[in-house]
Amino acid sequence: MKKTFYLFNPGMLERKDNTLKFTPFDSEENPMQPRYLPVEDVSEFYVFGSLRASSSLYNFLGQKDIAVHFFDYYENYTGSFMPRDTLLSGKVLLAQTAAYQNKRKRVEIAHKFIDAAVWNMLMNLNYYNRRGKELDEQIAKMKSLAEIIPNTDTIPELMGIEGLIRQEYYTAFDIILNDFNMSSRTKQPPENEVNALISFGNMMCYSETLRAIHQTQLNPTISYLHTPGERRYSLCLDVSEIFKPIIVDRVIFKVLNKRLIQEQHFDHKLNSCLLNQNGKKIYVKAMEERYEETFKHRSLGRNVSYKHLIKLECYKLLKDLLGLEEYKPFKMYW
Repeated sequence: MKKTFYLFNPGMLERKDNTLKFTPFDSEENPMQPRYLPVEDVSEFYVFGSLRASSSLYNFLGQKDIAVHFFDYYENYTGSFMPRDTLLSGKVLLAQTAAYQNKRKRVEIAHKFIDAAVWNMLMNLNYYNRRGKELDEQIAKMKSLAEIIPNTDTIPELMGIEGLIRQEYYTAFDIILNDFNMSSRTKQPPENEVNALISFGNMMCYSETLRAIHQTQLNPTISYLHTPGERRYSLCLDVSEIFKPIIVDRVIFKVLNKRLIQEQHFDHKLNSCLLNQNGKKIYVKAMEERYEETFKHRSLGRNVSYKHLIKLECYKLLKDLLGLEEYKPFKMYW
């Protein structure tokens, strides 16, 4: 089974016959012990340090369908190298574009993304409410705001309601988490530990969703909730809304409440707080475990992993756009 590899150290990635050789550098850029990775085992790379690589390497990665995702010093996603799109479909592209240009259809799809995202957020709060956390107030306010969603006719209205719901949802983090406080949502850069984990986790979720979209015939630049823009894969942002509560937030609650990640796993600088390298390794491991976790899927009647669930979501959207089956977004049921 192919794996995702995370490159935290700066270094050089090279092709060595049918193997990939990664040579990490120390702080003075001296090469350290290289690591050899059989290309058949590699699904994609996440690069958090500077990487030296040649165009011939990227040609090789493209042939082997291996994506490379890049993140800057502040852990912001900056871009991806994606293999040549072999699943291009003019029919799907036209259907995607037509749905975007049809105001009613665009809002209808956007409603479904937000409806599922809010449902999954509420399921998270209900889970902790049953375990003794006092979250009745947040749940009531979120449900009240959610009732407005069907009455929104435009994307800005919908985004406004979603923002209010998410603001209420984040107030619950200070109740759910035992040792850390979030206060308000801050990003670019995040100002405390919880915000650092949310930003880092969301970036990982976007990248995984991009990979899932790439494995379908959908075009990641045409979106419905978020406005398509230059040089950004906005459909990833749409689909990720559904999965951030299920995957990212659940991992944050786990790593902080089980004290897997503690104060020493963050670097604090003026008005910013970021995971250090050890913290990233722990968080990435927890995310990988969550992606591979399986559950019994009601419709399919078999176990599926959360990673596969994201891909299934893309196929459901694709079927709706082609007029084959109405899109019903995934909602947690446990």
